[in-house]
Amino acid sequence: MAATVRIPTPLRKLTNEQETVEVESATIGTAVEELEGKFPGIKERLVDEEGEIRRFVNVYVNEEDIRFLENQNTPLKDGDDVSIIPAIAGG
Repeated sequence: MAATVRIPTPLRKLTNEQETVEVESATIGTAVEELEGKFPGIKERLVDEEGEIRRFVNVYVNEEDIRFLENQNTPLKDGDDVSIIPAIAGG
């Protein structure tokens, strides 16, 4: 059950510059844990102290925002495409 996680440029220093990473996780939450196991330090960039996805981090599964699905309980299946997109502020 491999899904592809697209790593945004600001986080690639944590993934040895990999643009994509394969995960064998059943949900977004377990995918975050798997990423942390492979790349220590990435989890703190993605989730807050309560373990929720940070407000300024958007996560999509097959172009669907997980906030409108099941958040971290959003299931993953073989071939899914997960995008992590940090919000950009400015004016």
